[in-house]
Amino acid sequence: MSGPRLTPLAESLPATVPFVGPETQERAAGRAFRARLGANELTFGPSPRAIAAMADAARDAWMYPDPECHDLKHALAAHHGIDPHHIVIGSGIDGLLGSTVRLTVGPGDAVVTSDGAYPTFNYHVTGFGGRLHKVPYREDREDLDALIETAYAVDAKLIYLSNPDNPMGSWFSPEEIEHFIGRIPDGTLLLLDEAYAECADIATAPPLVPDHPNVLRLRTFSKAYGMAGARVGYAIGAGPLIAAYDKVRDHFGVSRISQAGAIAALADTEHLKLTVNNIAQSVEAISEIGHRNGLIPLRTATNFVTLDCGRDGDHARALLVELGRRGIFVRMPGVAPLDRCIRVTCGPAPAMEILAEALPDALRAIL
Repeated sequence: MSGPRLTPLAESLPATVPFVGPETQERAAGRAFRARLGANELTFGPSPRAIAAMADAARDAWMYPDPECHDLKHALAAHHGIDPHHIVIGSGIDGLLGSTVRLTVGPGDAVVTSDGAYPTFNYHVTGFGGRLHKVPYREDREDLDALIETAYAVDAKLIYLSNPDNPMGSWFSPEEIEHFIGRIPDGTLLLLDEAYAECADIATAPPLVPDHPNVLRLRTFSKAYGMAGARVGYAIGAGPLIAAYDKVRDHFGVSRISQAGAIAALADTEHLKLTVNNIAQSVEAISEIGHRNGLIPLRTATNFVTLDCGRDGDHARALLVELGRRGIFVRMPGVAPLDRCIRVTCGPAPAMEILAEALPDALRAIL
């Protein structure tokens, strides 16, 4: 009896996961991490109001969620001062990236991104048969000029840009992004990933122009709102594009519990202010720990700090391993020369104390 018949494209792809989860690593090691500082989660936790709303919604978990996410969509529209028809909600930015690529990219279509940028986007493009064209970072930031030039050269369907950036924490000003948007080729869609836009008191996002036909703005509740496990993201774009998602999206992909939590989190503006302050304090702590151990913290507008280890990728990978042996989960960029760094998620004081205690020993172990 023959097995399932995969498509030729699926047959040709390796079985890969963009990120190896900390749980997988804990199972392999046979022990839990002492400090979970690698996944850019908000380790300070979500709003108490969001927790209460999710707990209350759990009693109705026997019902399917509202497939239109009506209440959350209207809350987001009011928050941003735009019409609800400019918003689509999905299972995190990851889910929305998958739907967007499915809508716009066919086999052989060109897509432009940065070499070392968010790998899940690449995973979706490859999975639908698109051709990735990668440009290197320049001075630890994505190279806006090279992205535009490459998009024109290959007639790109999509350009991916994260601002603030993952994995480096760098960012462009609103004016720089507006200038970049003005240079996008006709017929090319910019996916502007703003997952970290609410994490710092640094201006990174230009004003919303939801009717722009060439820009899709992506936001999430996974970072500053502390709800990575709930899987809620949204995209803002022109009405015809947003309407097209109904052709391909998972209509029941955002649970009733998650929708309730996101509405409550969005309304709790005081908790968001507290979160931004907590992140800022932790950025200072990680930076000080790095300096004390001869590592160079890069400036950041995110909820993590990228630490330049001063050598090459082999050295940084060895440090990553040694930190893991000491019960600290961190990650690092995967492409040279960015891979000279490790990336540490912000966290509360006890986690910072664990990092401060373990880092010197880990560095001595790789001398």
